[in-house]
Amino acid sequence: MSEPYRPLKSKGLWEGVEVLRYKEEGTAPFKDITRQTLFDNPELGCQLRYFEVAPHGYSTLERHEHSHAVLVLNGQGRCLIGNRVFEVRGHDLVQIPSMTWHQFRADTEALGFLCMVNRERDRPQLPTDEDLKSLRAQAHIAEFMRW
Repeated sequence: MSEPYRPLKSKGLWEGVEVLRYKEEGTAPFKDITRQTLFDNPELGCQLRYFEVAPHGYSTLERHEHSHAVLVLNGQGRCLIGNRVFEVRGHDLVQIPSMTWHQFRADTEALGFLCMVNRERDRPQLPTDEDLKSLRAQAHIAEFMRW
């Protein structure tokens, strides 16, 4: 049995777990976000990852065939799921259905969350110009989105 991970209280990151770039620069718009893979189990077929979005940072606007679950651990912010924008804070659980546009944004403090996904999964799909036009036609989504 492996040792349990222990969070570093000062940064919200996980002790002994490599901090990785969220994505490669230039692949899609995002700002000030890191990721750590806490658990990767072939037998269970899942990964548990920790993301930390710095104040005023955001994840990529994307969708994919796999669904996933997000548990907010600390901070506060907002997320777009489909055509709705939700406020999120510690202990909120967010389910992201398959092929649903989603994006997370931190407010004035870092937003840290766990994300459970299939170990084998499809690559994220980025919005086309037509997708962006459709999303921006809804004022609340246009105000929220970062692209």
